[in-house]
Amino acid sequence: MASTATKAKTSLFLILSLLSSLRVSVCHSEDPVPVPWPLQFHSVLLMNYSGILQIIDLWYDWPNGRNFNIIQHQLGNVVYDLEWNNGTSFVYTLDSSKTCSTSQLEVGILRPNWLDGANYLGHRHVDGFLCNVWEKVDFIWYYEDVDTKRPVHWLFYTGRQAHVMTFEVGAVLEDEKWQAPVYCFDGKGAHLHNGVPNHKNLPVIDGALRAPLLPAI
Repeated sequence: MASTATKAKTSLFLILSLLSSLRVSVCHSEDPVPVPWPLQFHSVLLMNYSGILQIIDLWYDWPNGRNFNIIQHQLGNVVYDLEWNNGTSFVYTLDSSKTCSTSQLEVGILRPNWLDGANYLGHRHVDGFLCNVWEKVDFIWYYEDVDTKRPVHWLFYTGRQAHVMTFEVGAVLEDEKWQAPVYCFDGKGAHLHNGVPNHKNLPVIDGALRAPLLPAI
């Protein structure tokens, strides 16, 4: 009788162990998902497009509905690309040229969970990190460090690359720095022609992240 009870306990233990291992296997088989962006952060990006280099200070501020790209062009001037969640965008310089162009885009800034639904591609090594990689079709391949979950590299479908040099969660730029200069409003700045700055002193630029196909909320 004791032998029968022992066998029953052993069988029950084996069944529970098997179910547990199956549950763990199922959990491990699920694809990882990218971490949503923090509501506010500052990042320094090294941009490369066909050998043309830029350094971008990216300030993301979702609670206040704004995104700021401070762009240092290779062998060029500094251009400020200020974007608001209502679709308004200011592109200007703060040098003696006092150049500014404005545009009204169909969508605002990227929401923190803009990577929801991205297609997981697996692991890749990039910039010295082992990364999980996701694809957002017709926009970006997004690389995130496996261990720290920090963004490492962005490859846009246009071929433009962003190497994420720093990523400071919670960093906030002072409110006064978000104010476009007065010549953006008095009609003295350059105007846009089909969305492209036409002033000779203002290079054609693109912020770190512009996604006309991704709706803002």
